Amino acid sequence: MIILSIDSGIEKTGYAVFDKGLKGTSDFEYISSGLIQTSRTKTTEQRLLEIYQNLEKIIVLFKPKIVVIEQLFFFKNQKTIIKVSQAQGVVMLLAAMKKIEAEFLTPPQIKSSVTGFGRSDKKSVQKILKLTLQLDKELKQDDQADAIACGLAYCYLNKTLVK
Repeated sequence: MIILSIDSGIEKTGYAVFDKGLKGTSDFEYISSGLIQTSRTKTTEQRLLEIYQNLEKIIVLFKPKIVVIEQLFFFKNQKTIIKVSQAQGVVMLLAAMKKIEAEFLTPPQIKSSVTGFGRSDKKSVQKILKLTLQLDKELKQDDQADAIACGLAYCYLNKTLVK
C-alpha cells in the first residue's frame, strides 16, 4: 500500500512516499520525498494552484491509498496558520477528489513514534531519519524532513495495516 505523507505550507510543502508491507508485517519502504516551493511574488491563489498541480502529479505517479498530513498543532503567528490551513485544504480537496483516505498525525505523535520522545527537536528527528532510512545526504529542508517523519510515524503506528 502506497502512503503519501505531507507537511503542508504555502511557501514549502514537503512530501514523502512510502510503501507499507502486507498485513502481519511491519515492513515498509521509503520510496521518495521532495519539496514543492512556491514564489512569494505570486498571489495566494496562484501558490495554492501550484501546490495542487504538483501534488496531483505525485498522486498520479505513485497512486497512494492514503494521504497522511501533519496536523496543525500550535502556532504563534496568525498569518502563518491561515496560509498553512489553506494549503492543507488543498491537500484534503485533492485527496477527496481522487478518493484517497486522509488522516492526520500531530507533531508530538510523529516525534514520539520516530524518536521515542514527543518533544524532540528537529535535528534529533532528522538524525534518526537519516539513520533509520539510510539516507545518503543531509536533509536541509525542514518541510521535507517533517513529511518523511510523518510517513515513517504512520508506518510505525499502523504495523498491520492493509488497505
